[in-house]
Amino acid sequence: MMPSRRGFLLLCGGTAVATAAGLTQWRNFGAIPPAMASGKESFAVTHTDAEWHQLLTEQQYYILRAAGTERPYSSQLNDEHRQGTFSCAGCQLSLFSSSTKFNSHTGWPSFWQPLDGAVATSSDHSFGMVRDEVHCHRCGGHLGHVFDDGPRPTGLRYCMNGLAMTFTPSGV
Repeated sequence: MMPSRRGFLLLCGGTAVATAAGLTQWRNFGAIPPAMASGKESFAVTHTDAEWHQLLTEQQYYILRAAGTERPYSSQLNDEHRQGTFSCAGCQLSLFSSSTKFNSHTGWPSFWQPLDGAVATSSDHSFGMVRDEVHCHRCGGHLGHVFDDGPRPTGLRYCMNGLAMTFTPSGV
């Protein structure tokens, strides 16, 4: 039996609503980064949620504290090519040297290696897959993810949200 035209349109409409609801959840996945999910943070820099809201812009808060992701190619740091240091926007810990930055053509600042002791990783199970989330070692802020498709010498691609970082040119 063929479905009626009305039944077909209702099915399409229901699918659209379900998809939109899924996309809304996608943008807010994990509300608290796995690194902070225990509620027993052992980070050197900690703040209350209200303090983080005061210290960060709305977009920085969304990324660093709610594990969000900025739109690709939207960060000015993606096109930053000067010598210097990329630091956590939440606590100013130095994270990456510009000497390890490369153009991954993904739309996010990418590095093949962090500075020693600057980042930690945890398992991220969002989107029905397992990825390695990268967060700041000092404040636990979500920075991005690391993948094993980067250049030599490490073969890693630290794909970072530009809004999660600041940049200080050398000699400043």
